[in-house]
Amino acid sequence: MPGYQTKQESIAITGVADLHMRSLLNRQQFSDPLGAAERLGISSASWPIFGLLWPSGLQLALRIAARVLRPGEQVLEMGCGLALASLVGHRRGMAITASDKHPLAALFLAHNLRLNGLPAMNYRHGEWALSAAPQALEGARWTGGLQRRYDLLIGSDLLYERDAGVMLAAFIGRHAAPAAEVWITDPNRGNRPAFHRGMAALGFALVESRLDTPATAQAAAYKGRMLTYTRGAA
Repeated sequence: MPGYQTKQESIAITGVADLHMRSLLNRQQFSDPLGAAERLGISSASWPIFGLLWPSGLQLALRIAARVLRPGEQVLEMGCGLALASLVGHRRGMAITASDKHPLAALFLAHNLRLNGLPAMNYRHGEWALSAAPQALEGARWTGGLQRRYDLLIGSDLLYERDAGVMLAAFIGRHAAPAAEVWITDPNRGNRPAFHRGMAALGFALVESRLDTPATAQAAAYKGRMLTYTRGAA
């Protein structure tokens, strides 16, 4: 037994076939027998966050489902968790790479790819501060750090801590192409100003729009914002 409980559900995304997703049963799950998560600074309280489906992730997946495909475009999902948006993009034929710092994110992604009959996709360890050394992930799957730059960088509910915006902007600075676009869905957490300043310093212009959707039979109401940053000719 892996030490945690899971569930499986079907997620409806307009424009693509439903996705079958394995996720953690609830926020009470935790298993870090070899200390891999602890060495990466992931506490027992934050450990299950990667393995749950979040409303902002669904909003990002819906936007990826509607994006016009651009030949040759390289896409990176940051802090992907269960990588719902990446799975949608992968199913549509995008050249997309999922990334997260959690030591089990790659394993859950591989399982969900199999559940949906999808081929393997790119995944890389994505540490916003400094890239972790392979020994920090002993007992988990080391996939190598991110090396290249991307045309579109996406993420959902990433500004959940006060200092997250500073680290995230620096990470984007290392991995965004000279002409690039960045999408962040944010559930009005209030930590946006520092991130806005960091992105402006990198030369990105911001368009901020409300994301307010009513409740449906399949999903609860959502209130948040879509943050779209562009630089160069993106």
